[in-house]
Amino acid sequence: MTQYLALIEKTQSLIAAGDIVGAESALVALADAEGDAALMLVLEQLPPKDVLAVIREYDNSRESVVGLLVSPAQFARAVVIEKLYKDLTRTHLRGMVNAVIFREDADPVEFLTAIGDLDGGAEALADYFSDQWSRVEGFARSGSFDPADEYGKMLSQSALLASAYERPRVQQDEIADRDWMQLAWILRYELPDLFIEMLMVLRAKGSAHQAAPDDEDDEDTLDDGKVETGDTDRGKATPTARESDEESAI
Repeated sequence: MTQYLALIEKTQSLIAAGDIVGAESALVALADAEGDAALMLVLEQLPPKDVLAVIREYDNSRESVVGLLVSPAQFARAVVIEKLYKDLTRTHLRGMVNAVIFREDADPVEFLTAIGDLDGGAEALADYFSDQWSRVEGFARSGSFDPADEYGKMLSQSALLASAYERPRVQQDEIADRDWMQLAWILRYELPDLFIEMLMVLRAKGSAHQAAPDDEDDEDTLDDGKVETGDTDRGKATPTARESDEESAI
């Protein structure tokens, strides 16, 4: 591993200087010269914040070698600290999640399980679905992604638990969009406990958003780390990843 220390230091310096393209190019050059296994060894030594800095700068026009090789554990650690960027649109979060979880060789369940097992994982997934809250609620209630189903009474947590193992109304290949619908389907039918926990966090965030005064309706107000969701089979709502947990180069 010592032969890669200079590359690791160079990569971190480029990221700290804001040269993400240069950092990724250095990592790609290693993979080209010594193979994917060498790059995977280097990725294991990079802090999650640096892995995140590279993979969140996704580009739909090309595949990222780093995104193709990052492991579920590495990706999960990066995802839970993505909120430190305070990207209100969640564009980068959704882009990198879709690009990595739905990559050709990936098992989405393995990646989602790794995310759900970390503190802040359910909250990160709730952030991913933030623009589709009503549609996700409709899917939880009816098992359908029909826009007409998004309006109605929210199911209680006990009702969600009771319906967790119902047979799907739609099959995954019918909604295999490599986007939020497919991700919601996988969560509900393959990881139902995580789906329910994520939905509880999403509801709490939505309620906080509606209750916030107009002049305080910003990220600091909505994401104060005080989400109350009650208990689920997976435990209580996971706490927010904080700056103290990861020294930020953002």
